[in-house]
Amino acid sequence: MTPLLSVHCLSKTFHDGTLPVVNGLSFEVAEGELFALLGPSGCGKTTALRLIAGFMRPDRGSITVDGRVLADERTFVPPEKRGIGFVFQDYALFPHLTVAQNVAFGLKRGKRSERDARVDEVLKLVGLEGLEARFPHALSGGQQQRVALARALAPRPRLLLLDEPFSNLDALFRNEMRERVRAILKAEGVTAVLVTHDQEEALLFADRLAVMQSGRLDQIGTPEEIYLTPRTLFVAQFLGQTNLVLTQAHGLEADSVFGPLQLHRKAEGPVLVSIRPEHFAIARTPEHTDAMEATVLSRAFRGHDITYRVQVGPVDCLVHTHNREPFAPGDTVYVRAVEPAVVLDKAGA
Repeated sequence: MTPLLSVHCLSKTFHDGTLPVVNGLSFEVAEGELFALLGPSGCGKTTALRLIAGFMRPDRGSITVDGRVLADERTFVPPEKRGIGFVFQDYALFPHLTVAQNVAFGLKRGKRSERDARVDEVLKLVGLEGLEARFPHALSGGQQQRVALARALAPRPRLLLLDEPFSNLDALFRNEMRERVRAILKAEGVTAVLVTHDQEEALLFADRLAVMQSGRLDQIGTPEEIYLTPRTLFVAQFLGQTNLVLTQAHGLEADSVFGPLQLHRKAEGPVLVSIRPEHFAIARTPEHTDAMEATVLSRAFRGHDITYRVQVGPVDCLVHTHNREPFAPGDTVYVRAVEPAVVLDKAGA
């Protein structure tokens, strides 16, 4: 299937002589897919989004939407002619316009009655019917966000770009709005690219995600693929907590302080592996022959689960378990890996 969005070898360097902000970026987004660019501040993800939107001209590479070249070495289509919707981090609502006028701003074609009908339609879609005459200052942060989303959706864009749209909301309301916006985009069949530094947000929102660092993509995949089988040390550490272990691999098994470890792929010689804390089991007695004796160093109650830091021989590791485990610091316990350890690529591999 032909992708709706295709980004190929995209690069951008600012004029201060620093390294490229975006460096050889390539990825594709299928029609109807929700795609996330995830990475720390300064990794180039927002610059990549602005290049796709047309707010910047790339130095090299190409951007194609629905088979139409928007930017390459010969072509540059301005943002207003790309047919792409954009939701800004600060929403960028016009303070002197009402909710209805803000939403109608991008509707330049058709009869007045048709434009008004579309405004009513998208306001109902985002749950803001009855607020048409309000001004932005009289709205909550979540309502302002929904106005910005309605304005972006009103012209029926094939592609919607969202730049950290939930970052200004408090934690409880952020979760609600993520779910609501995701449901709206899926119901409308909109293809979207979300930029975020929030790992949980990317995992919950996206059908697929790409992890960025220093202007490059480290890994692309489904949330499950990225989290469960990180390819690099950076991805393993950026996507939640993990235990890093140097081991000696022999095919699908490795020697370690935790005893023999099963590996997710074949490897030989010294390797660095990642084991998520929830992929260890912990018990008060050695219920399995491969369990290793350990000492509980600390206990962090998190409501729905508990994180233990335990010492096994000369190393310590994190273990997640459900919230009814009664272990305390100083207790002797037994731990074992219950999932294969993930072999990480060497730097530059």
